[in-house]
Amino acid sequence: MKISLKVNGEIYNFDVDEKKRLIDLLRNDLKLTGTKEGCSEGECGACTVLVDSLAVTSCTMLAAQLDGKEVITIEGLEHDGQLDILQKKFVECGAVQCGYCSPGFIMSAKSLMLNNINPTTYEIKRYIEGNLCRCTGFIKILEAIEKACEEVEK
Repeated sequence: MKISLKVNGEIYNFDVDEKKRLIDLLRNDLKLTGTKEGCSEGECGACTVLVDSLAVTSCTMLAAQLDGKEVITIEGLEHDGQLDILQKKFVECGAVQCGYCSPGFIMSAKSLMLNNINPTTYEIKRYIEGNLCRCTGFIKILEAIEKACEEVEK
């Protein structure tokens, strides 16, 4: 199946097998390895990316579903050598330990920030509830997201 999609601002055309997953297209074909595969079932959130500004688990989405869509990965948040505010706050707040889950958390939080720049703590928790961290717990992650929202709001 032929598809055309925008990934991190660039348009790509692919002839994809109907069973190819988005995560495989990103990691194997485009070499965007920031998106991690954890559970392969959409349960851990490590593979979260944005599709038309909505957070989706790329291990459960077929590449064929992306025709005409825009995908943003963790690599697409950096602009002109500068990290996105969420990436900066995750580092500053110590919200990463092993870092495996961090891209998924950041992409889920980015989706939230695109839709609600002044979320409550409850709303943040709801947006990241599909992401799991086995190292740091969630307090520093929540703090990083809250600080990013506060800084953007100013």
